[in-house]
Order: sequence, then C-alpha cells, then structure tokens
Amino acid sequence: MTSNWFVNMAYFIVAVVFILGLKAMASPVTAKKGIVWAGFAMVGATVVTFFMPDLKNVDLMILAIVLGGGVAWYSGKIVKMTDMPQMVAIYNGMGGGAAAGIAAIELVRGVQHDAVTSTLLALGAIIGAVAFSGSCVAFAKLQGLMNKAIRLPGQNNVNFFLTLATVGIGLTVAYSDAPGGFEIFLFFLLALALGVVLVMPIGGADMPVVISLLNAFTGLAVGFKGFVIGNPLLIVAGIVVGASGMLLTQLMAKAMNRPIRNIIFSPITGAAAEGGEAVEGTMRELSAMDAAALMRYGQKVIIVPGYGMAVAGAQHKVWEMAQLLEEAGVEVVFAIHPVAGRMPGHMNVLLAEAGVPYDKIFDLEEINNDFAQADVALVIGANDVVNPVARTDKSSPIYGMPILNADMAQNVIVVKRGKGAGYSGIENALFYKDNCRMLYGSAQEAIGQVIQHVKAMEG
Repeated sequence: MTSNWFVNMAYFIVAVVFILGLKAMASPVTAKKGIVWAGFAMVGATVVTFFMPDLKNVDLMILAIVLGGGVAWYSGKIVKMTDMPQMVAIYNGMGGGAAAGIAAIELVRGVQHDAVTSTLLALGAIIGAVAFSGSCVAFAKLQGLMNKAIRLPGQNNVNFFLTLATVGIGLTVAYSDAPGGFEIFLFFLLALALGVVLVMPIGGADMPVVISLLNAFTGLAVGFKGFVIGNPLLIVAGIVVGASGMLLTQLMAKAMNRPIRNIIFSPITGAAAEGGEAVEGTMRELSAMDAAALMRYGQKVIIVPGYGMAVAGAQHKVWEMAQLLEEAGVEVVFAIHPVAGRMPGHMNVLLAEAGVPYDKIFDLEEINNDFAQADVALVIGANDVVNPVARTDKSSPIYGMPILNADMAQNVIVVKRGKGAGYSGIENALFYKDNCRMLYGSAQEAIGQVIQHVKAMEG
C-alpha cells in the first residue's frame, strides 16, 4: 500500500516541474524545452494518481485516459492553425465541465462537508459550469456557427438576477444534508444558462480577452474542486492556471484600455459600433504591382498581421515575400498587437509556424515609434488594432485603446477581402486616409501576386 506521504511528495515534485516548464515558455529560446517539461509533468501527475491509497475504478480511469488522449491526439493532428482559437476554447471548456462534473458527483453522493468546503463546492460548480457553457458559446462564435452577438433586453439585469439565483440555489444545495435530484438539476441548469447568457452578447473584438477569462475560470474551478476532494495537485494546478489566466486577462484588457467589467457588461457589438462618428472619404485601390514597387524600393517595411492572414493561411507567403524584400536590401519587421487575432498570442504562433525569427517580431510598445520612419506599413487582415478613431473619436467603442501607429507610416497598404467593416463592426478610418491604399483579395492570393512582381523587379 502506497502512503499518502509518497503520493503528496510526488505531486509536489511534478507541480514544481510543471511551474518551471511554464516559466521556461516565457522566453522564445527556452519555450520548446518548457513545453516538454510541462508535458512530462502532466504525464507524471497522471502516473502518480494510480499510486493513491485505496484507489477505485482503475479500469474506468484507464479507459477515460485512453479515450480522452486519443481524441485529443487526433484532433490536435488535424486541426488547422486558423482553427486553433476555437480548439483552445473547447478544450478550456472541457476543463470547466470536468470540475463541474466532480461537484455534481459530490452533491449526488451527499457527502457532508464543513461550511468552507461546502462554499467552495458550490462556487467551483458554478464557475466550472459557466466556463463550460461559456466556452461552448465562444467556440460557436469562433467557428462561425453563431455569427451575431445576441444581447437580451435588460441584459445586465438578467445577468445580475440569474447570478443571484444560481449562487443562492447553489449554496442551498451545498449546505443541505440530503439535496434532492431536482434541486441539483435546477442548480446546474441555471449555472450553465448563466455561462451562455454572459458570453452571448460579447462580440469578436473582445473574444481574445473572453477566452483568457474563461481559462482563468476553469483554473479556479479546478482549484476549488481539488480542495473539496483533498487532491493537492488539483489545488496547485488550479491556482497556477487561474492566476496566470487572470493575469493574462488583465494585461489584454489593459492593452485594449477596457476594464474587464466593460467587456462583460458593455461588450463591443454591432449596435455599439454604430455609435461612433461617420467616416468620410473613399477607399482608394492599388494593384499588386504598385504594392510590390512601394515595398521593393523602400527602406523599411513594417508588416501588421491580423486574422485575415490567418483565415487565408498566408503566413508562409508573407514570410517568403519578406525574405525577398530583405534580399533586396529592405528592412522588414513584424508588429503584433496584444489582441490581434482570436486568442492570446495567435499571430505569434502563426508567424513562428512560418519560420519568422523571433527577433523580427515586435509588440506594440517596442515598434510603435518606428512607424513614422517606415516607408510602408503593410496591414494584412487587421482592423481595430490599427484604427485611428481609438485616438480621436470619444464616441467610438474602442476610444482609448492603444493601437499600432500604422497610419503614421509614409504609405499604408491594406490587404483586405472586401470593403466591409471588421469583425467588431467598427468602420476603420485608416482605410480612408490619403496615405492609405487598398489591395483587395484573399491575403494568400494578393501576397502571391506581390511576390511575383517583386521577383520580376529583381530580374
């Protein structure tokens, strides 16, 4: 019989290795090593679990690990890089759902707990259920299954009273000596509905922050469940995930200059986007040949990637074009906004996949002052993160959000599929400026044409 002391010590060791792995991921130089460490730590934690005293249902545990691991491995192999945000959202939801499932089992079993543990049981169940259903809604939005933000009449009042009812019933059930099946069912039904109602009105511009926030919710739920069932590893893992997720959420909210409460209770929707001042002027188009000439005979080009590049899968073409320009003596760098794309670090992952060196990728604070010295700012499928109304229009939903100063470059080239507004529905004043020209078409095709013209100029 294995002692609790051995299991707890082993859990402590793998938890330390996991945290060290996360820390290593902070640097591009050690990121791959950190991933390996964290992966080994998770495998180690799974193995250690089988040495717990009085372990039951080992066959079911093995079956769950095989089935879950198989699904994860297969989906990880076939998922496209453009679909990575929704994959992250649904995986995150599964974690919250698992935490809520543990809470449901504890309630059905009628296990008696003290006041603190009962409170954590109820809160963990609520947070886990909200993370699960909210992540499912986020997945539907990112996958294109839900194309519009749905805002209920009196949305904030609905949020308040639904939260109040859910917490009240949850605490009643958790403190009850023998909760009934109907009460438990109603509690989880309300908690799941709360997750749906909270995320439904949130538009695309806020989605990266929401994914990060739901990730923090999952971590908190897992940590609470670890406390309830007395598993130290779940407590450590939940605290790490919850704390890191909340920190990332705060950093991203700061990058948008939008408090988290505004993202949840005053999200950017199509209706909100109509509140800004009307943009005057016309969009002017240029050809792929003219775009190639502007960049080929310039001295510095700053590329601003966005979700349009991801959708087109154009990151490899963009890097091929950048290499051709560098061979011609042009300095080429990439500018990344903290909330570009559909999840935290989305653009960084795409560029790394294409082979772009880390020393050519700069964040907003590092690159913003360089736009004024750039001959060309090439914006590929980005919208809100380069919209100058964030500086000037106080009625705009994105007013005050730090943006990339693409409009300050001598020339701006925007690769865009059409003339419509971006994902958030906010019209971009940059597209109408005198120094801006539009290169219409899929980023994959448009950049491919630019590459051909650059090669022809070399000949």
